[in-house]
Amino acid sequence: MIKPAEIHKIADKYSDLRIGVLGSHSALEIMDGAKDEGLKTVVICQKGRDIPYRRFQRIADEIIVVNDFKDMASQKMQKRLVDTNTIIVPHRALTAYLGYETIESKFKVPIFGNRSLFQAEERSHKKNQYYLLEKSNVRYPKLFKTPKDIDRPAIVKVQEKGRKLERAFFTVSSYEDYKIKSEDRIKKGIIARDDLKKASVEELVIGTYMNFNYFHTPISDQVDFIGIERRLQTNVHDYNAIPAKQQLDINIDIQNIEVGHTPASIRESLLEKVLKMGDKFVAGVQKVYPPGIIGPFSLQSVITKDLELVVYDVSLRVPGNPIVATTSPYTKYQYGETFGVGRRIAMEIKKASQEGRLAEILT
Repeated sequence: MIKPAEIHKIADKYSDLRIGVLGSHSALEIMDGAKDEGLKTVVICQKGRDIPYRRFQRIADEIIVVNDFKDMASQKMQKRLVDTNTIIVPHRALTAYLGYETIESKFKVPIFGNRSLFQAEERSHKKNQYYLLEKSNVRYPKLFKTPKDIDRPAIVKVQEKGRKLERAFFTVSSYEDYKIKSEDRIKKGIIARDDLKKASVEELVIGTYMNFNYFHTPISDQVDFIGIERRLQTNVHDYNAIPAKQQLDINIDIQNIEVGHTPASIRESLLEKVLKMGDKFVAGVQKVYPPGIIGPFSLQSVITKDLELVVYDVSLRVPGNPIVATTSPYTKYQYGETFGVGRRIAMEIKKASQEGRLAEILT
């Protein structure tokens, strides 16, 4: 495990800061916010996946192409990043392609975030997101200890076999239904049996889905509420748009593969619940993973017919929702202008640097 003191010693020598990001997931959003705040940027791209960063020429001051995303953690690349005063901003692709072990024990480049916290997203981790939600007194769906306990509509949360970033979730109504659907997906190569053994089975909470996005660091005055978005997923959204009578005639596998985002807002009388939920979660995480949350996080939630908020998933790094940057009224209420997660990160890094508190937001 890399000690914070090692990273702080490196960061103490930094002067002309630049923001670095792996070229996937939410890299454009992160770099756009950095450029808005006058910070330099660098993106590390896998060969053949650099077109967007070259097309939007304003975004990246430097584009580094590697043969494989894992090459970002090579000693040569780490030295290059440190020598150019680079702070890495983490997102889902970084944790997926580099791996938690590499990030926690081998990647000695300053990260904006709490690197020991990232693994809590994984439901197989001991002190995972369920643990954090419980410690924060934030409601989450009922968990079934074994599939045999399923006694109501449920969702099986399992990783897709072929793609690290995707989760092959599917719904079931009973243990018999679980056995039939899981075996079918294993035969078709959608999921692996070993991954299924590690899957979580949750109660399927019915309501309106909204992703609430927040921001906090040890030098923040409060937990900022950045905005709300909803996920666009294929093929479930397209399938749901088909009339029920036609759905019954179509024999296809339903998947939840995220392909985009759409903006949302919440009625004002519910906003207090959203704000308090973010505050409670920050306080809970701080007790379990000190110094707590550093940067953005998302509580992906369902609002029930009783107007209760139930969190079904947690993102403990940049959630990846660029639509918020141009559609959220909530940052305007707080700061007088609309912006997203990328710019909020850059604002915090600049503030910490100017106040001599950079070490407090880097690990």
